[in-house]
Amino acid sequence: MADFVLVHGAWHGAWCWKRILPGLWSAGHRAFAVTLTGTGERAHQLSPNVTLRTHADDVAAVVEAEELRDAIVVGHSYAGMVITALADRMPERIARLVYLDAVVPLPGECWSSTHAAQTQAQRRQAITETGSIPPPDPALFGLSGEDAEWVARRQTPQPGGVYDDPLHFDAARVSALPRTFIDCHAPALGTIAVMRERVRQQAGWQVVEIATGHDAMISAPQEVLNLLLSMSS
Repeated sequence: MADFVLVHGAWHGAWCWKRILPGLWSAGHRAFAVTLTGTGERAHQLSPNVTLRTHADDVAAVVEAEELRDAIVVGHSYAGMVITALADRMPERIARLVYLDAVVPLPGECWSSTHAAQTQAQRRQAITETGSIPPPDPALFGLSGEDAEWVARRQTPQPGGVYDDPLHFDAARVSALPRTFIDCHAPALGTIAVMRERVRQQAGWQVVEIATGHDAMISAPQEVLNLLLSMSS
């Protein structure tokens, strides 16, 4: 039996793991999907005071409350920032980090650091005007039909305070942990392009490809589930 912690990306919530959790549970594992402050069913907590540390605290609280040991921690998209912060804080509680088409930061980087200038400008303007970043069309994640409609209904604005919040961490401490990057490249999300190259240039990474879009836990749940189950043996 293994412990899994699933952390969603921007604009999402724990709801996005709906097609993954039952398979982990039925295989006998403990699995916990975290909803980060200000998103999903916690959208009423949206505030300028929500920072990257807030979100790291959210996940750390689950690890502590459930007394998890040797957890396989999965972060999707933006949550690569969050699970990196968690790994720096409590590496002894983590067996593996899984970056699901996720941000892989260098020390001192923000979520915004590797985005194109136009993306940065648009998102910073939205934050200035509303305090948050509005969700994009799910087609950007390679979704269509009922899947796209479901995600469009569920997405919520992303707290703006996390966008330019730098993450300072001990790179050696984090890189000492086993790390897997799941590259979802059909279609490839542009804001993850730098990360796809980064993990292939840094030592110590296991890189796995899935021919699906960015929201792989929705568009290719069986493939994602099979990969996670293979990590638990």
